[in-house]
Amino acid sequence: MGKTNEKMRQLVKELQERREDVYKMGGERRVKRQHDRGKLDVRQRIDYLFDDGSFTEFGQHAYFHSNGKPVPQDDVRTPADGVVTGFGKINGRVAVCAAYDFTVLGGSIGDISEAKVTRAREFALKNRVPMIWLIDSAGARVHGGSGIDGDQISLFADSGYLFREQVTMSGVVPQIAAMVGPGAAGTAYIPGLADYVPMVKGTSSMALGGPPLVKAAVGEDIDEQSLGGAKVHNKYSGVADQMFKTDEECLDSIREYLSYFPQNCMEQPPAPAEEFIDDPERDEGGEIRETLLDILPESSRRAYDMRDLVAAIVDGGEYFEMKPKFARNIVTAFARIGGRSVGVVANNPKYMGGVLDNDSADKAARFINLCNSFNIPLVFLQDVPGFMIGSKVEKKGIIRHGAKMLFEVARATVPKITVLVRKAYGAGYYVMCGKAYEPDLIVAWPTAEISVMGAEGMVSIFARKMLEGNPEAETVKKQLVEAIEPYIDIYKVAGRGLIDEVIDPRETRDYIMAGLELAKNKTVERPYRKCGVRPV
Repeated sequence: MGKTNEKMRQLVKELQERREDVYKMGGERRVKRQHDRGKLDVRQRIDYLFDDGSFTEFGQHAYFHSNGKPVPQDDVRTPADGVVTGFGKINGRVAVCAAYDFTVLGGSIGDISEAKVTRAREFALKNRVPMIWLIDSAGARVHGGSGIDGDQISLFADSGYLFREQVTMSGVVPQIAAMVGPGAAGTAYIPGLADYVPMVKGTSSMALGGPPLVKAAVGEDIDEQSLGGAKVHNKYSGVADQMFKTDEECLDSIREYLSYFPQNCMEQPPAPAEEFIDDPERDEGGEIRETLLDILPESSRRAYDMRDLVAAIVDGGEYFEMKPKFARNIVTAFARIGGRSVGVVANNPKYMGGVLDNDSADKAARFINLCNSFNIPLVFLQDVPGFMIGSKVEKKGIIRHGAKMLFEVARATVPKITVLVRKAYGAGYYVMCGKAYEPDLIVAWPTAEISVMGAEGMVSIFARKMLEGNPEAETVKKQLVEAIEPYIDIYKVAGRGLIDEVIDPRETRDYIMAGLELAKNKTVERPYRKCGVRPV
């Protein structure tokens, strides 16, 4: 052994002291305030989300304000410049993370912190791994600890790269923006461009301008949660995808969400898990399989919850629903069938009879696009009376919104399996992957009907003059309906080769698995184009 290197030991000791100081984040008082609000601090979140011991941090010693000058005051700490960046493993697979620290200048974005996040995005894109943001941030930084920071304001002219680069990453790697606190202005567009946006009820929010700015600009008095809280964005705006009670539940959802996805667009979703390939309760003779005979009410006019059907056919009855509080007349969810990741798109008659409107068309279009981007097969469960009509929806652009769904279904080249459960009327049949939209397998229950509209609707329109003023209108209407119904019988459709098979409802899972196996090497060629002109 050589001589002891005291200088190296001193440098390492200094490094450890610096690290310990960084781990204190914004200081004991600010960290306590974070915990008192029911929130985890940034390092607790990192430890919880990533596999034990797998997280590698970089940029830890960015200890500067946005004007590039060190700030020595004890009351203005800027460890890591308010954002923890690094990479690690989630369920054994690598992901990159940028987690904003609200205890340091409100987690605001400065030029040093954004340089770190830019490096994180570079890591994710270059190495084709998911990018995760944990957002707890006041937005762009306009102060240097006390007062206005003129240098930071001038830097705005050279900003905006983060959003442009998110667009470049879109569809290449999964992007997740978890709202675990506020996200104002700059940090509000990150979730707007991300693929999956979970929020925490009561502590997270997002808005282009916070309450003080709203008051100053438009004179509206409003609190943070009413302006852009979890309920607003999960139920009304549709910007968020899920809402949770705690940080822990929110972070758990990220792990689950990624489990359905490949690392990037060039890969397939994770291989079938052995424990799910067989599901005795849902396979032949299984108890839950038998319940499929009783899910539909006897009357075709009565509602039921399509999620019961979804649970009966997917592995373990488990599915990961996207935007469950928004546009509830359509279900969009990730699940596994025979161990394979699938995206389920299903009309839900429990809400609005399953009719498609502006929001449900947008919700479905975005989900279909997401699945197609990452090679996740699509399973469509149809029970749709068509699109909503009337002046109210026309003024809101129902044609434009419906066209988005048409566009994405037609554009999708992943395996597509369609099951006609009950109604398949009008353009609703098209956008739910009817025959013309290249389903790799299209099957129907004996209860299914494919038609421009239902028999009663036809009679109401085409026999309107005959029925007006007729004292026996109800009797005549019933006779006409009974005369039309045989012509929309599903066996006539099958007899003309317009669907692949009429199936026993208990065989639904079997046929879907067979279709997925058939289409696993599917290849679709399209004419060259730079990009399609999407409806907006």
